[in-house]
Amino acid sequence: MRLAPGIVLAMTAVVLTACSGSSSGPSKESASSTTQAGTTSSAAPSTTVPGQQDCAAGYLANFTLRQKLAQLLTVGVTGEDDAENAVKTEQVGGIFIGSWTDKAMLAQHQVDKVKAASRVPLMVTTDEEGGRVSRMKDLLGVAPAARVVAQTMTPEQYYQFSLDRAKKMKDYGITVDFAPDVDVSSEADDDVIGDRSFSDDPNVVVQYAGEFIRAMNDAGVGTVMKHFPGHGSGSGDSHTGVVHTPPLDQMQDKDLVPFRNLINRGSAVMVGHLDVPGLTTPNVPASISPEAMKLLRTGAGYNAAPFDGVIFTDDLSGMKAITSRLDIEDAVEAALVAGADNALWITTNNLSKVLDQLEQAVKANRLPESQVDASVLRMAKLKGSAPHC
Repeated sequence: MRLAPGIVLAMTAVVLTACSGSSSGPSKESASSTTQAGTTSSAAPSTTVPGQQDCAAGYLANFTLRQKLAQLLTVGVTGEDDAENAVKTEQVGGIFIGSWTDKAMLAQHQVDKVKAASRVPLMVTTDEEGGRVSRMKDLLGVAPAARVVAQTMTPEQYYQFSLDRAKKMKDYGITVDFAPDVDVSSEADDDVIGDRSFSDDPNVVVQYAGEFIRAMNDAGVGTVMKHFPGHGSGSGDSHTGVVHTPPLDQMQDKDLVPFRNLINRGSAVMVGHLDVPGLTTPNVPASISPEAMKLLRTGAGYNAAPFDGVIFTDDLSGMKAITSRLDIEDAVEAALVAGADNALWITTNNLSKVLDQLEQAVKANRLPESQVDASVLRMAKLKGSAPHC
């Protein structure tokens, strides 16, 4: 049952007030040591003290199991009615504004009504890379592709350019941008990655992507680096079929460099539908692979710091690298079981069926509730609603 807005605000205030006395810094959820299903965690033991556990438990107690699971889903919407229905009926955690979405949601601030229907801050996401992946160009103006940026702007100029766009995005109601693309690629401009990549030099990618992340953070918009562990050297397009990358050891000095260097800059990470020899089980792409999630979480295996931010999947419903293998209900379950925090797909279709299956997965312990809780807390931190325990 959806609570009235006044009750929700009062509840949230009580939780946050109760928690705020223990720390003024970022929350240290017990999530960081969660063992992903089918893997053995090598992360450091949790340092969460009982008071912190009580605080986190107080926040989680505001949700039913189904509502917690809904916080781990982001769905594409066609317009205000579609979005408001998904939020009111299922309290979905995030919506995605795509090229097919009625831009009146943003231009006329219809998204404010959708946000008001949510018990906790709603994540409003889009793909705004620039170039040919630009969902908001009609509102923001045209932005050059990443490759053009690196050829025509200094990093500082790009920071200022991105900061201006980020402020406008926030004004329109966007909270998270599925960018930057940190793939390292020498493909032709119109290939699947192509000019979406800043450069075939990983150090150039790090420099420009880092400035994009900094600008977005400074404007209060979240970012999501993609596509882990690296699509730039992949064999094809995951929209149309299976993509094979080089073996993991051959990705160390190129594809993985941007993730290694940017992992602690405050960005979330999107895992791609990529079959990676030496990492993923055959026919199990990284987006639903426990091994890929473990690589990202621990940093072991590519000489990076551990990552305890939010892990998103790439779109699970419109890309044949996934849809040729699994229906949406099974794909979402597989992604969350593997260790993703948030499953993305580009329609509200089957939302209730997905949640039905996820509830059964928790009850059958295919998806441990402790793992769900850890992801809910990570999502809350990304949204700025986490208890400061």
